[in-house]
Amino acid sequence: MSALVLPMTTSAVCKTTILDLSTLLFGLICSDGVGRSTEVEVVVEEERLSNSSVQALPESRRHLMDLDEGELFMELIRDVANELDIDVLCHKILVNVGLLTHADRGSLFLAKGTPNNKYLVAKLFDVTQKTALKDAVTRARAEEIIIPFGIGIAGMVAQTKEMINIKQAYQDARFNCEIDLKTGYKTNAILCMPICNYEGDIIGVAQIINKTNGCMEFDEHDVEIFRRYLTFCGIGIQNAQLFEMSVQEYRRNQILLNLARSIFEEQNNLECLVTKIMTEARELLKCERCSVFLVDLDCCEESHLEKIIEKPHQLEQRPSRAIKGGDSFEEKQNMRNRFTVLFELGGENQAANVSRPSINDLSTSTLAQIAQFVATTGQTVNICDVHEWVRDHNQIRAESDREIDSTHGILCMPIVNAQKTVIGVAQLINKANGLPFTESDASIFEAFAIFCGLGIHNTQMYENACKLMAKQKVALECLSYHATASQDQTEKLTQDPIAEAESYNLYSFTFTDFDLVDDDTCRAVLRMFMQCNLVSQFHIPYDVLCRWVLSVRKNYRPVKYHNWRHALNVAQTMFAMLKTGKMERFMTDLEILGLLVACLCHDLDHRGTNNAFQTKTESPLAILYTTSTMEHHHFDQCVMILNSEGNNIFQALSTEDYRSVMKTVESAILSTDLAMYFKKRNAFLELVENGEFDWQGEEKKDLLCGMMMTACDVSAIAKPWEVQHKVAKLVADEFFDQGDLEKLQLNTQPVAMMDRERKDELPKMQVGFIDVICLPLYRVLCDTFPWITPLYEGTLENRRNWQDLAEKVEMGLTWIDHDTIDKPVEEFAGCADEEIKDIEFTVTTLNCNQQQSQHGGDDSHTPEHQRSSSRLSIKKTGALGKVVRSKLSKTLYNSMDGSKPKTSLKLLESHVSEDMDDKSPTSPSQPQAGSMGRMSASSSTSSAGTVDKTKKRSKLCALL
Repeated sequence: MSALVLPMTTSAVCKTTILDLSTLLFGLICSDGVGRSTEVEVVVEEERLSNSSVQALPESRRHLMDLDEGELFMELIRDVANELDIDVLCHKILVNVGLLTHADRGSLFLAKGTPNNKYLVAKLFDVTQKTALKDAVTRARAEEIIIPFGIGIAGMVAQTKEMINIKQAYQDARFNCEIDLKTGYKTNAILCMPICNYEGDIIGVAQIINKTNGCMEFDEHDVEIFRRYLTFCGIGIQNAQLFEMSVQEYRRNQILLNLARSIFEEQNNLECLVTKIMTEARELLKCERCSVFLVDLDCCEESHLEKIIEKPHQLEQRPSRAIKGGDSFEEKQNMRNRFTVLFELGGENQAANVSRPSINDLSTSTLAQIAQFVATTGQTVNICDVHEWVRDHNQIRAESDREIDSTHGILCMPIVNAQKTVIGVAQLINKANGLPFTESDASIFEAFAIFCGLGIHNTQMYENACKLMAKQKVALECLSYHATASQDQTEKLTQDPIAEAESYNLYSFTFTDFDLVDDDTCRAVLRMFMQCNLVSQFHIPYDVLCRWVLSVRKNYRPVKYHNWRHALNVAQTMFAMLKTGKMERFMTDLEILGLLVACLCHDLDHRGTNNAFQTKTESPLAILYTTSTMEHHHFDQCVMILNSEGNNIFQALSTEDYRSVMKTVESAILSTDLAMYFKKRNAFLELVENGEFDWQGEEKKDLLCGMMMTACDVSAIAKPWEVQHKVAKLVADEFFDQGDLEKLQLNTQPVAMMDRERKDELPKMQVGFIDVICLPLYRVLCDTFPWITPLYEGTLENRRNWQDLAEKVEMGLTWIDHDTIDKPVEEFAGCADEEIKDIEFTVTTLNCNQQQSQHGGDDSHTPEHQRSSSRLSIKKTGALGKVVRSKLSKTLYNSMDGSKPKTSLKLLESHVSEDMDDKSPTSPSQPQAGSMGRMSASSSTSSAGTVDKTKKRSKLCALL
């Protein structure tokens, strides 16, 4: 609805008879329960407006003169009922009140402030019937009037919620004539009345001055009209304020959304981000200046350098960042890192200033010290009187009064990151209207501080990430340089003659690298590439291939098993499967290239520990890769070598071929993770059981390559027994080293296969490994591809050998000694060329009874359970070699007449002389009397009823 403004003069007279307002108003808001209204007599007032004034009214409002007072009242209520602009609403209220009460001018004050510090702010002041809205708003904003509750006439009305009607203003002590003196206007009568919301709380005060119809005071009729009209106006003002708050909230949300957008748009420029946030905060909160102090969080290069050059004992003595309650403010400041960057934003036309304040600048600035106080305590401060606040906080030293004299109010708030660490302080200085900052301002500013913290933290993290990426790039450059084979090595290998594949035994599944020197291993790899025609097929420069092979070898660590020679064996098995096993007919040349590269690189930079160990120790690799940790690292190292200068053997491939071969390499290397093998195995078995013969589909080819990689990776289990036994020692030693690390670093008990104290269980665990992984894999492969049957047969043979050892261990044979894993003793019976050392041989006969003595030592007629037990011990007088121990074992275990003893013996390499009650006669360590009787033929026998020990030194040949 458009504004209804009716200009009136003091001499205007209305000739229309109007009704008393109470007739209609009580019918609207004071009706009784049955809808009946209290009727009030009509008060007639003639000739209130002159005919000339009526002629001067605007055409749009001239019809108001034809309305009676009740109709006019309702029309003016409709005029303000739907108005949501608070400025327009207040202007209409004052104009309409002047029209109803014949007041010369009026003012409207709105209540502001906290419950403990409420005050009135003049929304519009001295508005007459002729005052335009724009002029009224401009004047009110230029001369903002603030009246505390309880001060002056309007303040008393706001505090007491009671109307004040003054007939002679200058005779009332509450009247302030200062404005009259400035304007030259004389105030006579004043009617001031509170404006309340629907809850009865004061939301404003309306005040009208002087009558225009010749009366010297506001009568009861004016008071009643004023009161009833303000009742409706209170609801309208509250609605307008709610609407204004919603508009402000919408604007605030839009600003915060823009800030959130800026966090990601300006994440590479901290200065632009902070400047944009400060600009938005200054404009929304209407303050003169805005500052942001950033705290140094050990991100600068100086702090980084200080950390590097600090000695270890100095690192331990570095002060904690935690704040102790008993520390003084200065001590807290010293423990906290100082502000390193200061952003300052002044007026609207001023650009942001970015500086790096010195310690002296911070110590001499009161504003900086207040910011430091906020950073140290983490508290938000809202300062209305800077002088008083500084006096109350004597730790703040005001070096210059000039700075705080120009500061009326300060709102200072900490900026925190996601870890709740203070990373800066935001500071607003002086509201533009001169008022103190309110709780609403603090709430809005808190949102800015949160976004500022997120933005600053995000930008700092982005900068740190960029620095780390740069450092990583430098580190990779250095690593590539040192990881790449030297030019001399490359030239030498390039010029070396490469023997035929047969001379290296590359086509055989029984290949072993034990007799190859390191240079021969590289030559063997080159021969495999040439034999597969990969060098010419993919135009690989020969010197690049040689350098790449040497670089791959160089990047394997000297661990006991997962080293370069293991990679060579895996690659050779793949070569044998492709050539001898005729698997190449299922592969393209590009896939063959990818598989050989994957085999050679599948354990690059292996540390001798498995994925579980990386996860338990929370190593950087485990953080970088959550699944198949080491396998992903092996592939990354493979890519790193290929990207090194002079090592890219794929350089002649097209983009599509390069993408394809790298996908093959990655999938093949990841397939060496046994966890991945178990995932793929069922799908592969399902294809085989369904009689699949076409392996050219992408998924089928991936499954086949994965099974081939696993078969090659564990192919040591199918080697000849002498090779397999030696390899098992290397694997076990590496596992035991990891178990020792778990005990030392994690203080946990390792699994059996990695527990050095359970090394005797290794044969049994080898049998389990063969049954669970190796045999099922090789069985299904040889059933589908019969040319690789040697792998299955070799595994079966080794399983029988391991099972035999496992049974001997259960019988009491210690198949390995205490320091190293050794060959089983029965494997060396045929070796007779080792020098025989002297040993001390002792046979001890225990518990010999009288019956035995009477029979002259013949126990053939004595029951077996009554026969005496003897004790055998061997004491080294020299180095007891493997041949000695093997021959001795053959003698003891197979007996002289070729029959096996009924119970097993345990050989002791140290002299034993225990009492006769140390072990029971049924102990596995004590042979039966019959066996001992035959073995004691070359030694003296014991006398009856006593324990007789006879020692005789002899050569092992005499014993045998």
